Amino acid sequence: MATETAPGARMEQTGERVAGAHDETKWAPLTTEFWAMLGLVVAILIAAAISDSLNDIRAWTLVSIIGAAYIVSRGLAKCGTDHAPFVGRGHRRA
Repeated sequence: MATETAPGARMEQTGERVAGAHDETKWAPLTTEFWAMLGLVVAILIAAAISDSLNDIRAWTLVSIIGAAYIVSRGLAKCGTDHAPFVGRGHRRA
């Protein structure tokens, strides 16, 4: 006789078999922060190309600051995840 498991646990096991186990909160291009960062970087570089008051050094400094802020925000987002590398996945914690 087969052992009956909860539907939620079966769905988690099926999802991990199909997509693999993921530790990240969300894939980076699916986040709003990624698209906001990309839009700001493009806007700064376009403004630097057409503006006389925004020189290339200031533009690349701003791009670097935005990139660093994005990296920090992704690190903080991942910091809050429940990462347990040696615990069997697919088992709910109490």
